[in-house]
Amino acid sequence: MIDPSVPPSGSGCVECVAAGGWWVHLRRCAACGHVGCCDTSPSQHATRHFTETGHPIIRSFEPGEEWFWDFSTQQMVSGPRLAPPEHHPLDQPVPGPAGGVPPDWQRHLH
Repeated sequence: MIDPSVPPSGSGCVECVAAGGWWVHLRRCAACGHVGCCDTSPSQHATRHFTETGHPIIRSFEPGEEWFWDFSTQQMVSGPRLAPPEHHPLDQPVPGPAGGVPPDWQRHLH
């Protein structure tokens, strides 16, 4: 369920980047490295990734956060250090990406 050797898929939510969307916080799949947006984000791609792939464990992809979450048990779990980078670039804003967040972003939160 966790492959610590797999690097993250990018520095932002894969689906949001492809669609010109935006996110609040980022989550990284501990099995395959997919980076998706959190459930507060409009598109909730991290949860959708779990639903589509069955990969249950994610890790925060935010600077200073090292927690893991198991979607199947709805509980925090422990996990190993993952392949770098461990978070999105420090100069990337939250919400992100830079220039892609609407001025009324708070109205779109879940």
